[in-house]
Amino acid sequence: MIVPAAVEASAGVGGSPVQVAAVSTPQDGARWRWRIVNYAGEIVEESRDTFATIASAVEHGSKRLAQMGGVDNSVPYGHYRSTRHLRVP
Repeated sequence: MIVPAAVEASAGVGGSPVQVAAVSTPQDGARWRWRIVNYAGEIVEESRDTFATIASAVEHGSKRLAQMGGVDNSVPYGHYRSTRHLRVP
């Protein structure tokens, strides 16, 4: 389960905006992790620690986002593929 938080930061020049979300997986049980994601849906960073509440996970994730400066430093995957095979009979 992913719960997007209302915490986001605009990136500096050359970056894209990122957002903090609270995430819970079956392996974590009823515990939460924070995850910083960009608007392409890519994970920029995720916590190793787990937290008892969504609020505490988002709080710690927001602090980490502030340390990062709100800049997405991830490298986009070059997924370009020619579609010529679709146009040639």
